[in-house]
Amino acid sequence: MAVRNLADLVRDAAKADPTKVALIDADATVTWAELDGLVDRAANGLRAAGCEVGDRVGILLPNCIEFAIAYFGAVRAGFVAVPFNTAYTPHELRFQLADASVRLVVTDTEHVGQLGDLTEDSLVVVGAGSGSWQQLLDAADAGSATGDPVGGEDLALLLYTSGTSGRPRGAMLSHRALLANLDQLHSIEPPVATADDRVLLVLPLFHVYGLNSGLGLVARIGATGVLARRFDPIETLALVHDQQVSCIVGAPPMYVAWAALPQLGEGLSSVRLALSGAAPLPPAVVASILEASGHHVFEGYGLTEAAPVLTTTLCSPVVKVGSVGRPVPGVDVKILDDIEEEVDEHDPGELIVRGDNLFSGYWPDGEGGPDAEGWFRTGDIAYADADGDLYLVDRTRELILVSGFNVYPREVEDALADHDAVEEVAVIGVPHLYTGETVKALVVLKPGALATEDELIAHAASRLARFKCPTVVEFVASLPHSQTGKVSKGRLRADAEAQSAAGSE
Repeated sequence: MAVRNLADLVRDAAKADPTKVALIDADATVTWAELDGLVDRAANGLRAAGCEVGDRVGILLPNCIEFAIAYFGAVRAGFVAVPFNTAYTPHELRFQLADASVRLVVTDTEHVGQLGDLTEDSLVVVGAGSGSWQQLLDAADAGSATGDPVGGEDLALLLYTSGTSGRPRGAMLSHRALLANLDQLHSIEPPVATADDRVLLVLPLFHVYGLNSGLGLVARIGATGVLARRFDPIETLALVHDQQVSCIVGAPPMYVAWAALPQLGEGLSSVRLALSGAAPLPPAVVASILEASGHHVFEGYGLTEAAPVLTTTLCSPVVKVGSVGRPVPGVDVKILDDIEEEVDEHDPGELIVRGDNLFSGYWPDGEGGPDAEGWFRTGDIAYADADGDLYLVDRTRELILVSGFNVYPREVEDALADHDAVEEVAVIGVPHLYTGETVKALVVLKPGALATEDELIAHAASRLARFKCPTVVEFVASLPHSQTGKVSKGRLRADAEAQSAAGSE
């Protein structure tokens, strides 16, 4: 019978090789059989805590074994996992907790303070000095978790991503969607990873890329995941070397930082496959990695709403600089112009996608999901060359992509506009070597008011996660407006590009 519940992947891996190490977290390890048993205990414990099928269970944890236990335990029991960004402020978390009507949150002693005034019966805390995590695991019979079958189209994961309103929206990912994308990745030839691989899991598990393409793929193939709680270039490269990592699921900032290290070649000596996604990888960095290590970095493209992978250069016979490759098996793409007709090769248009890996719409009512024929508008502008390889050009939405994380300008503008000295503000994305894009704010001050760049950045940081905060604040006398009074972001972006070009001459 086909796997229906995402957590069945853990059960299958445990049956296939029970004593094999599933996850390595610093000095701690857990085998697949041990992990499967802990997932059962977490599922039973969450039920004993009062969670019912369909309830949302929040996870505010770094990359650790407990994250995997909580995640797979929640979905095995029929709950909906809601991972939270560990960098979020209490203000940001408060909105998502309320919007998703989260029943209970699993966190640790380091992050529990970010959850504000949640009651004790709504928290399970991991860490020294807190016994609630162990109490949860011991709260029910440690035998196999049972209950009504949950899977398929049932919701497994709710991940918040920036929406057109400026407020984050919860993308509803079913067991079907998550499993489909893993099956699609597994069907690529040659394989992305095999059971013999050790896979680096340094991308945050609260992000769909690290969660499904990383942890989910490790479970799908019964490999071994090597967890890292944060990315430090030297420490993480040493971890790759010492743990003999053979597959890296990465993002551009990692490779940018590693490319500057003299020990790069030795550090990557055990690696057979390096992947990058979430943002474009600078061609110079690709060349540096290849020269030092002999490894190509295969790039891909995806969306939270696609669980997440849509294309990869692994599906292209030849890796082309700047391309995001071709669709993974089971994903269809079209590029449409303004009158909904397919464009010719090399002509840009909006990328439209279809596949079993697509989400079920936005929380709570499924609004904005695929149309009646299964097609979803990505909002990204792309073109295909004569061979069918895809290249991203721009985004129809105004989203800013910082290290693969969505930043919606309206949210940043609202935070800055709350400062007493600010009359008007516009936020745009500008290129950044390390993060792909960074946030730039153009600010008009009130007559007679004074404020510094550092002051406004600190003001934003008190309300927003650090990656959303502007790194550049430019004070201007006025902002350009359209005839309807809307700030002309296109003109601002064009001016920023012109300044960048002039500075590089």
